[in-house]
Amino acid sequence: MPGKVRSITKNPRLLSLDVFRGVTVAAMILVNDPGDWEHIYAPLEHSKWNGCTPTDLIFPFFLFIVGVSIVYAMQRKALNPANHAKMLWTALRRGVVLIAISLAIQLILHPGFEHLRFPGVLQRIGVVFFICTVLYLKASQKVRDWLFVILLIGYYVLMNFVPVPDTGVASLMPETNMGAWVDRMVFTTNHLWSESHTWDPEGLLGTLPAIATGLFGIRVGSWLKRTDREDSVKVSWMFTYGVLAVVLGLIWDLFFPINKALWTSSFVLFAGGWATIALAFSYWIIDVQGYKRFTGFFLPFGANAITAYVLSDFVPHYVNKIRIGGSSLYQVLFQPYYSPNNASVAGAIVMTLLIWVLMWILYVRKIIIKV
Repeated sequence: MPGKVRSITKNPRLLSLDVFRGVTVAAMILVNDPGDWEHIYAPLEHSKWNGCTPTDLIFPFFLFIVGVSIVYAMQRKALNPANHAKMLWTALRRGVVLIAISLAIQLILHPGFEHLRFPGVLQRIGVVFFICTVLYLKASQKVRDWLFVILLIGYYVLMNFVPVPDTGVASLMPETNMGAWVDRMVFTTNHLWSESHTWDPEGLLGTLPAIATGLFGIRVGSWLKRTDREDSVKVSWMFTYGVLAVVLGLIWDLFFPINKALWTSSFVLFAGGWATIALAFSYWIIDVQGYKRFTGFFLPFGANAITAYVLSDFVPHYVNKIRIGGSSLYQVLFQPYYSPNNASVAGAIVMTLLIWVLMWILYVRKIIIKV
């Protein structure tokens, strides 16, 4: 994997943020690698369309963490405008590398350009990271707050009231919404995710409110980084902001449904609220109260999140190619002994643990691989 390798000890990290990131990555691997895609418990699946399951929160949690991490990684250097050009160039390079990694994974595992998916998870992370970095360095918090509001309201108006050229009416359905139309025009139907190749959950238009998720993280990270407030005050307000955001998201859901695939404005508030609550809880328990004994499992994932993501594509792909008497390891080790859903979960847990072992090796060697 391209990137730089550095020692963990050279740059102190916020432990609760690494743990929160690690939990998010572990959950991502767990839900992305079931033993059997035909047998999955409902909380481990994405919503069919409107609504939100725990699985739907994983990606917005990661983008929220990206925003928080920008503050912790850049605040000191950002104080000197002379550093900005180099920081922006580094952010652009990282964003491009993330996009390149995603495309490379696809080409390695599934050679051929005909149906290469152009949008994707790493692509959205790369774009959000770069744009949020620009806004963190070049805009005030007040400007970012206003932009957050404009993105959410503007996206609501665009999706609900602007007619889609294909149909002449506004729509929030999978194949007929404005985002799906834009993706078909830009990427063509050969390069989209859905089985029908008519829409993509990580499409272009949905990246606008995804930027708002990153800005949500920057807002919370800036508050958490303040030195003029007691920890108890910071945590109390984070819980308050989180609950308020969840409530506002549920209210907005009444006329702009919470929808992860569309990354609706209500989804931004709902997911961002829960992310804020989760980070507040983690910060209070780990960094303030000092309860750290349970953190060991998640830190290897949190310290090398992108590496874990990449391995979560490669490891299952090649493990599933192993055959014993013509059967896969999953069919030999799990299917005969568990119910279909339990076998699927057991397979996912073992796959997560297998990837954890690889991440633990990097962690104990004090290696972080950065793109």
